[in-house]
Amino acid sequence: MISIFGIPSQALFGQLLIGLINGSFYALLSLGLAVIFGMLNIINFTHGAQYMMGAFVAYLVLQYLGLNYWVALLIAPILVGLTGVIIERLFLKRLYQLDHLYGLLLTFGLALIIQGVFRNYYGSSGLPYQVPELLRGGQNLGFMFLPNYRAWVIFFSLVVCLGTWFVIERTRLGAYLRAATENPTLVRAFGINVPRMITLTYGFGVGLAAIAGVMAAPIYNVSPLMGEDIIIVVFAVVVIGGMGSIMGAIVTGFALGLIEGLTKVFFPEASNTVIFVIMAIVLLIRPAGLFGRAT
Repeated sequence: MISIFGIPSQALFGQLLIGLINGSFYALLSLGLAVIFGMLNIINFTHGAQYMMGAFVAYLVLQYLGLNYWVALLIAPILVGLTGVIIERLFLKRLYQLDHLYGLLLTFGLALIIQGVFRNYYGSSGLPYQVPELLRGGQNLGFMFLPNYRAWVIFFSLVVCLGTWFVIERTRLGAYLRAATENPTLVRAFGINVPRMITLTYGFGVGLAAIAGVMAAPIYNVSPLMGEDIIIVVFAVVVIGGMGSIMGAIVTGFALGLIEGLTKVFFPEASNTVIFVIMAIVLLIRPAGLFGRAT
């Protein structure tokens, strides 16, 4: 067996694959947070619960309606995004002129309520969700075995992340979104309904979390606690990349997933803290984040 730095190649590349998978979820979730913060200036702590809701939509529509993974991947972002629209219309729109702390406290409370409801009905143990039949099996690359579903998760996450970046940074719609954060009065002068745009943007950010939840269901199982386990890491990713930075969320998410995977190989004791150590160092050197802009 080939070894690299004294580590068997299969173990090394296996951890890199796990790192890329985790990085895919970090990137998608932090992208949703970046979109919401960049447009609404709300630190959305409900994001982890909405990620969990995406996984539960996939589970429930399979259990009760017989709808498969591919259908769930289409309807989960819509259904969970609609719950986000309701939250924004009922609660968040009242907080835009207040300090960020109010939005953080509100969304944190909503996350606890949502998590508590699902935990009450489904308990804390994970519920199994099958890998879709089309993506079962894998490819033997010689130096490692690559499961088809893992490869799909990485590829699809990249497509969604880069597609979102393109829409926001390179299209007229994205220009309106960015302009509305700087000068909503001017954007209204062009006949654009800014409140509706804000609502739809929040729903879109929530939908990204739901997509991540559906893709995570066959890997991590479906649990009311799955959002709680990942959201703190995702917030660290957003801080490192820069609050509100779209490209920062994408690059940092994948990079930190890889760093976390490598740490599990060479220094396993630090694998749970390495992201937070990096966050502390970045904040000391560049408080706005690697891709953020100082204000």
